[in-house]
Amino acid sequence: MEFNIEETSPVERAVKVVVPAEEVGAALDATIALYKVQTPIKGFRKGKVPASVVQSKYKKQIVTEATTDLINYQINEILNGQSIVPVSKIDVDAAELVRGEDFNYTISFEIVPEFDTPVYLGLAVEEERAEVAESELKDVETRLLQNMATIAPIEDDRPAKDGELASVTFSAEMDGQPIPGVQADNFDLPIGEGHSLKEFEEYVKTLKSGESGQTDITFPDDFINAELAGKTATMKVTVHAIKERKMPELTDEIVKQIGGFESVDKMREIIKQSYTANRKQLCKSTALTKLISSIVKDLDFPLPPSLLADRTDRMVADVITRAERSGRSFESIGKSMEELRAEQATLAEESVRTEIFLLTVSNREELTVEPQEVEGALQQIAQQTRQDLNSVKSYYEENNLLMPLKDRLLADKAAEFIYENASVTEVEPETKGDK
Repeated sequence: MEFNIEETSPVERAVKVVVPAEEVGAALDATIALYKVQTPIKGFRKGKVPASVVQSKYKKQIVTEATTDLINYQINEILNGQSIVPVSKIDVDAAELVRGEDFNYTISFEIVPEFDTPVYLGLAVEEERAEVAESELKDVETRLLQNMATIAPIEDDRPAKDGELASVTFSAEMDGQPIPGVQADNFDLPIGEGHSLKEFEEYVKTLKSGESGQTDITFPDDFINAELAGKTATMKVTVHAIKERKMPELTDEIVKQIGGFESVDKMREIIKQSYTANRKQLCKSTALTKLISSIVKDLDFPLPPSLLADRTDRMVADVITRAERSGRSFESIGKSMEELRAEQATLAEESVRTEIFLLTVSNREELTVEPQEVEGALQQIAQQTRQDLNSVKSYYEENNLLMPLKDRLLADKAAEFIYENASVTEVEPETKGDK
């Protein structure tokens, strides 16, 4: 075998291969020998079938398999002897083997571009100190107590106020026809907690117990039901009763019932620790993102076209999937497919450039990803998507997604490595008024 590697672009390579006729014959003979051993033919004992009979009966399959096996073997042989690593699917331009003739074929693929790696160790970065306000902890306590609250009607003859509940029966009509699904009987509607459309709640707050009425309401453009988004409907409502939550006093006994806490103080300690840990992880993640962005923003190198196209496709698919999961149609996004692709293309370019930089760092620092780490990532994906682990594995294997997953884990390790070696300064958190 002889081959010649051509640089068709800074990120693309083509390898032209010439296989002498003798090697072609050997490849065909090896496949025929396997067929003799493995394939039963009526009238002959297994393994004793003459080569001429095997070749005559399975000629097409033998040539196809011999061609595929030879190309796959030679691709590995070629790439193992080179410093180049494909980052895309390897395309093969080849006919089939013909005994007695030289075999010529071409493989092409994309590679990570070469670029001057910027300084990435010992950089300065600011991380906000993780703080949890007392008001946040009080909100948690309130929500916990609400779960233990009893509901009782109020005696005052007045409409509901924020923090109370209105027991309502309602329905919606459009052009005189009822709207399926937008209705309920004797439903306890929390007032002022954002559980329903603000216009609807405001109207309910004008009705006393026993009163009925109707009002026109326009559904928001991002309404969960895309068919109603932006449209106006007539809402008919009857208020049956105004209720209040009677929450228990926060005591050691109550918190034991709520979550098995030893005491109120212990509950507050655990909640604060949990919130502080989550806040610290968020602050670190924000600082890490800023640090990596500051390194990558000045990098300028060509990106592998298929890698960029694949990333754009996945980002577009994610946008559509998120919309569908929230009950919205593609049309409700308000953009054409071309506009959506153009919007995501810029983000995809940033994502691919960052990943290539981080993979370069992981290679320089000899970072690795163990099989159990890939397994753990697949388990996490299965839990998040509520799917069976084996189904997730099969999907990733069949769609060649295991390598991109491993690359993502490597990139994450590289980012962590950069942050661990950064000069991190803790700073005061920004207030809501800060810019």
